[in-house]
Amino acid sequence: MKILILNGPNLNLLGVREKSIYGEDSFDVFFDKICQKFSEVDLSYFQSNIEGEIIDKLHATGFDHDGIILNAGGYTHTSVAIADAIAAINTPVFEVHISNIYAREDFRHKSLLSKNCIGIISGIGLAGYEMALVHLINKR
Repeated sequence: MKILILNGPNLNLLGVREKSIYGEDSFDVFFDKICQKFSEVDLSYFQSNIEGEIIDKLHATGFDHDGIILNAGGYTHTSVAIADAIAAINTPVFEVHISNIYAREDFRHKSLLSKNCIGIISGIGLAGYEMALVHLINKR
């Protein structure tokens, strides 16, 4: 089983930025832990602050992976292009947010991506990625 975790803008700063919202751990530390825990899964990880690179990665993996776990960061609320890329691929995409987007600023309450995703997890920290992964494994 091949699953990609795809993170958008500013998520390369986990463990450094706004620790009260995003926690103390870097994503690399978290990724190493889930790779060990789910060693039977071919997990890969990609992060970009650039919208076009996120779209390119969706296109590149959206026909040969079993699932994509996507945290598009701020692009969640602004990117019609990422929403269209999700709609164009065959691989199921699970939307994840570390923070509770509904407890934050009003503009964060609307996701342009959700309608094209198989599910959404928001507000339970990095554990949301693991829950999405378990769902994708069990859905197989």
